[in-house]
Amino acid sequence: MSEFDTQIPSAFDPFAEANAEDSGAGSKDYVHIRVQQRNGRKSLTTVQGLKKEFSYNKILKDLKKEFCCNGTVVQDPELGQVIQLQGDQRKNVSTFLVQAGIVKKEFIKIHGF
Repeated sequence: MSEFDTQIPSAFDPFAEANAEDSGAGSKDYVHIRVQQRNGRKSLTTVQGLKKEFSYNKILKDLKKEFCCNGTVVQDPELGQVIQLQGDQRKNVSTFLVQAGIVKKEFIKIHGF
């Protein structure tokens, strides 16, 4: 028997946890806050994954008034309704959603550069 015939007992799979999250409905529980670069220094903040029982237009109205920016609600065929805000408002939106009691802090994922 050569040394190559032995098997490694319990190999570590670094992607096992990520694959387990994607398999069930657990990935739908998170609210994703992303920033997209437009042109130059302009950027766009998107919020997706809010529960359907919330009124997106009322949340948008409060966000626009609180942060003095413009925004809209966009209907996406794959993602559902998505809130878009002008500027990089990731931290502002996450603190607003937690303080308003819409989402718990552990269910918010902030993406971006």
